[in-house]
Amino acid sequence: MTPPHDPISPRRAVVTGVSSGIGAAIVARLLDDGWSVIGLSRRKPDFEHVGFCWRECDLSDRPSTRSAVTGLGSIDAIVHAAGLQRSARLGELSPGDGHAMWEVHVGAAEELVNALIGDVVDGGRIVLVGSRTMTGAAGKSQYTATKAAQLAMARSWALELVERAVTVNVVAPGPTATPMLTDPARSATPPRVPPFGRFIEPEEIAGTVAFLLSPVARSITGQALVQCAGTSL
Repeated sequence: MTPPHDPISPRRAVVTGVSSGIGAAIVARLLDDGWSVIGLSRRKPDFEHVGFCWRECDLSDRPSTRSAVTGLGSIDAIVHAAGLQRSARLGELSPGDGHAMWEVHVGAAEELVNALIGDVVDGGRIVLVGSRTMTGAAGKSQYTATKAAQLAMARSWALELVERAVTVNVVAPGPTATPMLTDPARSATPPRVPPFGRFIEPEEIAGTVAFLLSPVARSITGQALVQCAGTSL
């Protein structure tokens, strides 16, 4: 068990999937908010900042994930934003695609939090970036299964950590303007523009994550915050 953070030092967060999209936006937001960030991804981000430290990590490989977070010391927050999407309908499902999504969305989160939980301060925060499709979507059964598992895992961890006041939540975006939208691997389910008439910006998701990491969100745990621009209505 790690004691509460020293208020004089910058808060420290570990963020995955930082090379682009939502992960990169989260890093930018946290740095603007005065955090120190350790970023994990396979590809090096194209930005530098005095408060940012990048560690190369293949989040589909559990030993790589564990090695990347060894010896970090006290941590105030963990944000798992790395993700991928492979789409297919029944009769065309690929076991390889299903395994790849499971390892990044669920396996990496499991390995990351399990390795770091002893270093997370009391009152710390854990956020998993899920998907509003976690309740099911045609043509995305393998993807949605991993996102549903994230919520079940987050709620279970929230129960385990409640006595330490460590909150665990899921941010569940709808269609967000990231490279994933145009990835050929999800061509079976092309994105639909939400009812608001625009795709969600990664910075909007980053703002929600920043809220969950802020003092005013200390009483929110075990929840999924759906941010979908009306797609779920």
